[in-house]
Amino acid sequence: MKIISSIEELNRIYSAGLSQASVDKVTKRLTPLYREMIEISPFAALATVGPEGLDCSPRGDLGGVVRVVDDETLHLPDWRGNNRVDSLSNIVRDPRLALMFLIPGSNTTMRINGRGVVSDDEALLSSFEMDGKHPRTVIVISIDEVYFQCARAVMRAELWNAEHFADPAGLPTPGQLLKAAVGDFDQETYDREWPGRAAKTMW
Repeated sequence: MKIISSIEELNRIYSAGLSQASVDKVTKRLTPLYREMIEISPFAALATVGPEGLDCSPRGDLGGVVRVVDDETLHLPDWRGNNRVDSLSNIVRDPRLALMFLIPGSNTTMRINGRGVVSDDEALLSSFEMDGKHPRTVIVISIDEVYFQCARAVMRAELWNAEHFADPAGLPTPGQLLKAAVGDFDQETYDREWPGRAAKTMW
């Protein structure tokens, strides 16, 4: 198998197809329309890097997954999860991060590259109160660059076409996935209790 091992080789393959719009769309701060797209997005994938390697974590919130503070700053609350703190541990040691935002129904995704810090400031946490609960930390993100992504990937996947949605009944359950990973595991109890546990620990 031939391996590409230099930027020059890559450029020979791809540079002819690079459009000016692909370069011009990148900005150092949010434009009004970029801000509109990001504020409406309920879901983002957060990518971070640390000494142990890379991490990509799903983040979601129906009211908008991030809060836009200004054209260069975002707040991302860390709501209840699995407590692995992979993303947060990475950010504490290496501030570089990336976000990809999805908007259900839209083929256009938004991307942000930037730097983050993790804050447990009480006033900041309180500002995100939901059902009487606060996130335990908030990621404060400084934007380095922002741009929209070509829609072809979402179009090829037909991501929002309900005819292609997977039937959950035909997929492995979380309990089955855990049992396959660890062997001796009570998948039936886990799957039976999971919906109620999730409902009580959403925030």
